[in-house]
Amino acid sequence: MVRRIGRTTFTTFVIGSSVFSSFFVFGAQAFEPGPLEQFPPWLVGISFVAALAAATALRWRHQHPVLVTGIAVIPPLLLVAEALAALIALAALAASRRDRVLWLGVVLVLAGTTLAVRRDARREPDLSVVQALFGADSTGERVDVPLYASVLIAAVLTAIPLGVGLWRRTRRELSRSEVKEQELLSEMARQEERARIAREMHDVLGHRLTQLSLQAGALEVSAPTDDSPATRAARSVRATARESLDDLRQVVGVLREGGSLTASGGGRIAERTQPTLADIPELIAETRRTGVPANVTVVLEESTAAPTALAAGAYRIVQESLTNVARHAGGAGAEVSVLGKPGDGVSIEISNPLPREVSGAPTVAPGTGLTGIAERVDALGGTVSTGPTGEGTFRVHAWLPWERTVGDAS
Repeated sequence: MVRRIGRTTFTTFVIGSSVFSSFFVFGAQAFEPGPLEQFPPWLVGISFVAALAAATALRWRHQHPVLVTGIAVIPPLLLVAEALAALIALAALAASRRDRVLWLGVVLVLAGTTLAVRRDARREPDLSVVQALFGADSTGERVDVPLYASVLIAAVLTAIPLGVGLWRRTRRELSRSEVKEQELLSEMARQEERARIAREMHDVLGHRLTQLSLQAGALEVSAPTDDSPATRAARSVRATARESLDDLRQVVGVLREGGSLTASGGGRIAERTQPTLADIPELIAETRRTGVPANVTVVLEESTAAPTALAAGAYRIVQESLTNVARHAGGAGAEVSVLGKPGDGVSIEISNPLPREVSGAPTVAPGTGLTGIAERVDALGGTVSTGPTGEGTFRVHAWLPWERTVGDAS
């Protein structure tokens, strides 16, 4: 807000200065008593109007520096107006460009300023700034100002806004460089933190999952028969542990390389296919094999056409919800409903009876599963609600948008 007020105040000041200069030159040319520097009244009037237009155009000197400079240089170069507006516009041009257009603008502004200085030097001493600069008395004779002096004054006047504009551009570039440097340092810090987290995950979770897989394998071998419930449970645990290790390697690779779960490239760990909506029934079947009963309603139209992000998101929401049922509901059954089609979105609802309160500390510490579900739904642009209901159940309800593509059937 303060910066905007400052810019507005400065713009008002430069426009006002240019208008004042135009009035001064107009008065000097229109009412000069001497015969030496007389211009036709019509030319003086046109020059005055053009100078006012150039002063007004300074309002947009930063948005359109080339156009405004071109407009501002016309009155002093082709008419008989002063060159203050052209000098101010040159500063904005130098702050925005550093190419041939800038140097062409410098040449034109220098030429227009030289002509304006030369015209001022030929006026009567009491109406000329240049005459006063060379010591002429307002009541005495005019001083003969040489051409090279007029060119030198014009060069100094042109160099000042040029230097200011180049300085502003350099400062802006340095500021951008500092911002990029800070972003690079922040990215390096994030990369180091990702690498640290990847090491911790690999060392801790990898070790525990490997132990789980080995113990499940030993239990499977020691089971009395291949079809016993213990054998099937051990086989399911071992398969789940193996898949978890694959997922862990995938996540660790992403953390270390800063890439994407769906990206592929040389040297990257082979990625497994992302889950789809068609994989949800198998996910529920695996949950049942672990001892969690589930009543399921899955109605999905054109499930194979669902976007990858939507399908993976819906799968992970169901997976995390069933995991929470197994961890916190003490083996209680779950009601699972997954309904969806293009245009209507995907509605996911999982509910289970609330566990009875028991004395002592909980056997399982609360995690961040519900937070992860909410973050995933938010990333996909959906809605989610979780929590106990008045019927003694815990309910997770999520809706994910599924837009109908052009090729979908009406």
